[in-house]
Amino acid sequence: MFTGLVEELGTLVKLTRRGLDAELEVSCAFRDYVLGESIAVNGVCLSVTRWTASSFTVDASAETLAKTSLSEVAIGGRVHLERALAYGARVGGHLVTGHVDGVGSVIAIEPLGDARKMIFEVPPELAPFLAPKGSITVDGTSLTVNGASGLRFDVVLVPITQDKTLLATRKPGARVNLEVDVLAKYVARLLGRPGVDGVPSDAQGHPSGVTLALLEKSGFC
Repeated sequence: MFTGLVEELGTLVKLTRRGLDAELEVSCAFRDYVLGESIAVNGVCLSVTRWTASSFTVDASAETLAKTSLSEVAIGGRVHLERALAYGARVGGHLVTGHVDGVGSVIAIEPLGDARKMIFEVPPELAPFLAPKGSITVDGTSLTVNGASGLRFDVVLVPITQDKTLLATRKPGARVNLEVDVLAKYVARLLGRPGVDGVPSDAQGHPSGVTLALLEKSGFC
């Protein structure tokens, strides 16, 4: 589990293909690794297999490469890094699993005083999970949805986010890893609506006992 607060900017120094899988070596300032520990690389949860004084190595399966933008990072390209959340630590962003739900694209970046407004487009299956003032993870960065309409949403990058992440350097057309709020996924499943995997609330497609009518009757709507 992660918070979506980027700790370090790493550099991809080596990518070794192994059939459909790959091994990635990333240089960074992290130290004192534990074998198998989780590190989010551009929002993708990966396990450390070995390390040196200046880098760590992780394996990426064919599924990971197909469902994320990791394979598009060039050698020498920089990536967002976050080590797994320690129990008892402050959660400054929101609860992030590191399991990417889909790949979206940058539509535009607009100046907004010292801040930057960034507009993204998402795959259709992710659109229902976007809500103004809700949470979204973009390349491992916890952000607040400013506005959402159709397949698009926008966020505002404050100066510290611009300084500590690579988001402000993304150009229109760039692809980014997206993880929607896990709480939104559970609510959708309880309501019997298809989730990001297209699976309804039970194997037979029957809605759960939680309905909009029940919520309204209970005073939640």
